[in-house]
Amino acid sequence: MSTALKDLSPTEAWELLQSNPRAVLVDIRSTMEYLFVGHPKGAVHLAWIDEPDWEVNPHFVSEARMLMLGGKISDIEEGSAPIILICRSGKRSKEAGKALIEAGFSDIYHVDEGFEGDLDEHHQRGNLGGWRYHKLPWEQC
Repeated sequence: MSTALKDLSPTEAWELLQSNPRAVLVDIRSTMEYLFVGHPKGAVHLAWIDEPDWEVNPHFVSEARMLMLGGKISDIEEGSAPIILICRSGKRSKEAGKALIEAGFSDIYHVDEGFEGDLDEHHQRGNLGGWRYHKLPWEQC
């Protein structure tokens, strides 16, 4: 069975989180991004690529399994809990989502604009899209 990664806008992701209490928002950015740039309120941090080596986390899938009910990917009666991945602009979350699907997860989404959106003509983020641009709840450490 092949499951496709589903794209969501930031607003659609927020609506899914509000309508489905089982849905989990996972911020996959680096620890520094998560802490100092800010993150969506209620997001769980699980880095896909992190300092100091900036390589893909070899434990990402197993850590995602632990996050989702101690390794339980789905429930026969209720199906899989939706997992929504978010990164800076939607590129890393797409890669991480594909890895989860290949590992047997289903009902995987990614926020296509990410937390900060794409770069504008001045090489700045946050002006063209993203979680913060849409004024969705976020916090900073």
